[in-house]
Amino acid sequence: MKVITSHLNADLDSLASMIAVQKLYPDAVMAFPGSQEKNVRRFINETLQYRYDFVKPKHLDLTQITMLIMVDTRQKSRIGEFERCCNSPETEIHIYDHHPDNKDSIKGDLESIVQVGSTTTIICRELKDKNIPITPDEATIFGLGIYEDTGSLTHLTTTPDDLFIAAWLLEKGAQLDIISQFLSYDLSSRQVSLIHELGKTARSYMISGVNTVLVNLTLQKYEDDFSLIVRRFMMMENLDCLFALVCMEGRIYLIARSRIPEVNAGAIARDFNGGGHASAASATIRNMTMIEAQEQLIRSCHRHIKPQAIAGEMLSRPVISIPPETSILAANKLLTRYNITVLPVITGNATDDSPILHKQLCGTISRRIVEKAIHHNLGSFPVSDYMTTDFEVLPLSATLAEIEELIIEKRQRLIPIIHEQKLEGVITRTDLLNMLINDPGHLPRDLGREDGHTAREKNKNVLQLMSETLHRDLIILLRTIGEVADSSGFKAYAVGGFVRDLLMKQKNLDLDIVVEGDGIVFAKQLVAKLGGRLKSHDRFITANVTLANGFKIDVATARLEYYEYPAALPTVELSSIKLDLFRRDFTINAMALQLNPDKFGTIIDFFSCQNYLKDKLIKVLHNLSFVEDPSRILRAIRFEKRMDFKIARHTEKLIQGAVKMDLFGQATNPRLFAELKQIFSEENPILAIRRLADYNLFQFLWPDLLPNLKLDRRFLHILRQTQRALSWFSLLYLDEEIEAWKVYLLAVMARSRPQQIESFCKRFQVHNQVCRELIIQKLKAEELANKLYIKIPAKNSLIRNMLSPLSNEGLLYLMGIARKLEIKKTVSHYVTTLHNVQPLLNGEDLKKAGYIPGKIFKEILTALRDARLDGIVASREDEQDYLRKHFPR
Repeated sequence: MKVITSHLNADLDSLASMIAVQKLYPDAVMAFPGSQEKNVRRFINETLQYRYDFVKPKHLDLTQITMLIMVDTRQKSRIGEFERCCNSPETEIHIYDHHPDNKDSIKGDLESIVQVGSTTTIICRELKDKNIPITPDEATIFGLGIYEDTGSLTHLTTTPDDLFIAAWLLEKGAQLDIISQFLSYDLSSRQVSLIHELGKTARSYMISGVNTVLVNLTLQKYEDDFSLIVRRFMMMENLDCLFALVCMEGRIYLIARSRIPEVNAGAIARDFNGGGHASAASATIRNMTMIEAQEQLIRSCHRHIKPQAIAGEMLSRPVISIPPETSILAANKLLTRYNITVLPVITGNATDDSPILHKQLCGTISRRIVEKAIHHNLGSFPVSDYMTTDFEVLPLSATLAEIEELIIEKRQRLIPIIHEQKLEGVITRTDLLNMLINDPGHLPRDLGREDGHTAREKNKNVLQLMSETLHRDLIILLRTIGEVADSSGFKAYAVGGFVRDLLMKQKNLDLDIVVEGDGIVFAKQLVAKLGGRLKSHDRFITANVTLANGFKIDVATARLEYYEYPAALPTVELSSIKLDLFRRDFTINAMALQLNPDKFGTIIDFFSCQNYLKDKLIKVLHNLSFVEDPSRILRAIRFEKRMDFKIARHTEKLIQGAVKMDLFGQATNPRLFAELKQIFSEENPILAIRRLADYNLFQFLWPDLLPNLKLDRRFLHILRQTQRALSWFSLLYLDEEIEAWKVYLLAVMARSRPQQIESFCKRFQVHNQVCRELIIQKLKAEELANKLYIKIPAKNSLIRNMLSPLSNEGLLYLMGIARKLEIKKTVSHYVTTLHNVQPLLNGEDLKKAGYIPGKIFKEILTALRDARLDGIVASREDEQDYLRKHFPR
């Protein structure tokens, strides 16, 4: 393993150097040894989120590192845990650095140490000399490293090389406006003083729900780069928007900055005959006093600042509601089933297809009230007796401020959202909390940044990541899916493993689409657009689409599953994407990728799933997950070992609790068997089998084999032999299908009797034909293993006749239980050579020779094949002579 690292408290030059040097070492992984400067964390979180993988040292086995590439440092004391690698003679050290020598400096096997202003300059020079292409985004990152370490090319350490490479990066598309956003300039004492003066004059105005800050200052002399001072003040105070009025030498200047879409700085500056972009603008104000300019600016802000109508984005739907005559006990059952805390109460039939009018919404009832009513033996009373009837509703155009007022100030637990007299959905306290967390402007300063994660990344567009990871044809297909959904008024999302693997930069062609709408209707429209075949499943409102080129798409309707009792099969109802994702097994699979054109490529993450993906943790979404579906335990183990993740501590505790409850005895067995087949179909299931033993799951899967089934030396030896046999077979590239799960199942049950296999198959409802095949292959393979252990036949024909009754799975099982190397060699010889030997003469030749078709044909052809196997015949003429001699007419 090759690892790229830098120094503790890494700066932007460190970051840029690591990314640049990876182009020289494309198979190396990048790992910060520890902390990073604040502007580095901000740049990674806001700009590099999905473009590069940075591995934490705790996720690396340092003993496996064969090469350590150090950039922007060569001091052992500054690379944290990686210092251990420097002490290992087996680790090759490559160094790229621009710092002077130090007593703590390491000597590298390869060194590129040049006294320039930035390490990035050294590496970029090499990229240029080797004609290694770079993208505009990479040029921007590299430019950021150079500009930071050279003080925008003004420090005394700046060299002509730094200027030359900076110019080259500009040619390659580096964007200086982005670089300027992330640079931290050292302020002079004069500038610090001016920032302090700005703070004294700052006034905050709540305009259309947006906190708008205005500052003003009068200076006798003109101050260069005052926009820099304004920007630094904005960053220090963590402001979303800032308007500065500065009078210098008798002239008033407006400097406007905005980081939020509600405030268009350019539009406001244009009211003063200025100009600029939505995020940065300026104007020179004439014929106004400072007081008049302030009043005009406030009026302009009121005119242009328009809060976003976000109720439509925040709401949860479909609405789960009850009629007023519903009993308290029935309401409690619904609250538990759907895991919600408040139910709207609606007059009339709330489950029919007719619109739910505003006037029909008569109240709400909360879990707290329901539980208290049950405690007082009022469970049989209707909810209308105890529901809350004093509540307010909001339209789809409601702003965040209006929502906050009702939930926070007026303590309303649930807000009905009405559009054209129809109840579109509801907004709960949880919805508001998620919205606030997802908008760092509403959080305490820097709350989301210290741990390397920011809530801003929850709903992030990953279009560039898609273009780097997915084939162009697949991206076109995803766009088409979104367009078809949009034309029908549906919302379409890619979900599950496809999204997970996209974020991990791994290919996954298992495309699962979830539709907010009717999945079957959508699937029909997709087939009409692209061609192909459709198979629908009305009960689950799902469909399987096979396109003309054979590519398969699974289409589902956004749905909610609930379980009538522990380990039951789920009952399915229509839902929204949020509730659909909540029913998923683990956080890493509970993300969606929006496909509709207006938000194509946007990640939907309601449950901070990306953080668990980064930390490589398998975590369930709720505490009853394994109670509802115990087969998820096997799935957790499979994911953990396949992806080299770790089951989270709390999730592990829940697994242990489910085992103690003996839920496996209640589960519908085919689901457990399907997961077990998946485990046994993995490339290396032995690690997962060990985990099954760790969690004491053998007692549920193979109770008939206990106490003999245990991870002893013989059992593990058979598993390893089986794995080697399967790996060997896969390298033969034969055009023959093989079911690896059967081989591993036979290996696990190597010490069982036929009755125990039959019992296993019966419990897991394995098809009778498959069960018979397993028993036959097991008995025959074990019989041959004993015979071959005693004596291996000298003749090839005898070997072929012995092994031919075995399927490929039976042959590999035989190799797994073989107690001598010669037996495995014999099976290998059979599979690669003897199995395919056939006589040169065929049935037509026998007819021409005057033989009458019948059983004699099989006898003759078998004899000719055996003679060929044993070297008695070699040519067609030899076979004809053999035929005349042993089968005279």
